[in-house]
Amino acid sequence: MLSIVLKNILQLKISVLLLIFDNMSLWLQSIHQQWKGLHPTTRSIMLARAFRSLGQGALVVDLTLYLKALQWSGFHIGWVLSLAGIMGALLSLVVGISSDRMRRKPFLLLYECITMICSLLAFLTAQPLLLTIVIVIAGFGRGANGAAGPFSPVEQAWLAEEVLPEKRGKVYSWNTAMGFIGMGLGALLAIVPAFVHHHTLTLQYGVLVQASAYRPLFLIVTVATLCNLYLLYRAKENYNGKIVRESHPQEVPIRRQENKMLAGLVFLNAFNGVAIGLTGPLISYWFALKFGKGPGEIAPMMAITFFITGIAAVFTGNISEKKGIVTTVVYARAIGLILLLLLPLVPFFWMAAILYIARSALNRGSVGARQALTVSLVRDERRGLATSLNAVSMQLPQSAGPSLSGWLFSAGNLGLPFYAGAACQAIYLVLYSRFFKHQNKPITNPS
Repeated sequence: MLSIVLKNILQLKISVLLLIFDNMSLWLQSIHQQWKGLHPTTRSIMLARAFRSLGQGALVVDLTLYLKALQWSGFHIGWVLSLAGIMGALLSLVVGISSDRMRRKPFLLLYECITMICSLLAFLTAQPLLLTIVIVIAGFGRGANGAAGPFSPVEQAWLAEEVLPEKRGKVYSWNTAMGFIGMGLGALLAIVPAFVHHHTLTLQYGVLVQASAYRPLFLIVTVATLCNLYLLYRAKENYNGKIVRESHPQEVPIRRQENKMLAGLVFLNAFNGVAIGLTGPLISYWFALKFGKGPGEIAPMMAITFFITGIAAVFTGNISEKKGIVTTVVYARAIGLILLLLLPLVPFFWMAAILYIARSALNRGSVGARQALTVSLVRDERRGLATSLNAVSMQLPQSAGPSLSGWLFSAGNLGLPFYAGAACQAIYLVLYSRFFKHQNKPITNPS
């Protein structure tokens, strides 16, 4: 009798696995067909994001651990990341507006060249001043999900060029997904220092890998930038600079409405930026302090986080087409807010890892949908401005977070940054749902 029951259970498990495999196969075939339907330029920009995210994934895990191994204090680490955020925010505003007046492709090529030079310098030296300058210029360790740092407004504006307005929610979510999947692969590479180091330094909070073992990770960035230079150089751009429009009376209300939307976006992003800055850039450092873990444990956890967030981004794009961008963003991030409050309370690494993974999928899986909303608030010739304002209004408040969090973490307060971030996130969600409630449908081109 028992053997019959076990046999039936085994057959049921096999049937369920076959059903899952068939559904996954159909889903992957559908994704492949939709990918082939994208414009070649769109595919090139998205592939460049995937390559770029490899290095970002490795460094978002290991940069703070590397600096920690170099005996940098928590405040020093946070200060450098904050300075990088301020630098990126100011530069992104200039770059975005300039790209509206000229073209977008040259700016991205310039960014890749700068990043390649910085990665080589970081590989060759650990001299504190030079390493600080390189981190600030290139924005290493900030985990931009494959975005082109301060040049990301250019990337987003160019990506919109060959995508129909009603398809932007899905395409931008796919773009986000590719970034997260690349970050996941990069995070797996972040395990390497745990295996190649020659000896460890035992401190009161655990075991640290020798600092020199981290430096080869910067070569991942170098190789990725070379691939991106090839992809982006071959990509076509139709936009030739700002469109000169004749002055018409109807132009005034259109521009006034666009400005109103952008002003609201800037105001809301301030709260979101503070929340991200308090809880995001130093998360690996937090796991190391609270649980005494190193790259061997943190890197696989981060890799799983990025992979699942990438899958969540794809589903978010599909849901946003049916339920609307605003509804999708608000509900997903509201659940993520609850998980953020629980994160500093759990006593075990595995519990914190599960909460962090789930929160990331819900919170960051909606990034693409929010970017699609941003580029659709204005006409084509103002997309660089819109994406720049979106970036600056996030990055400037965000840049204050790492310094404050680093100081609190060094003082032994491992919970307050999460609670403060949750409060800012709650304000953001309430205001976001109210201000953009009329944008909760497939968006048409404002031009």
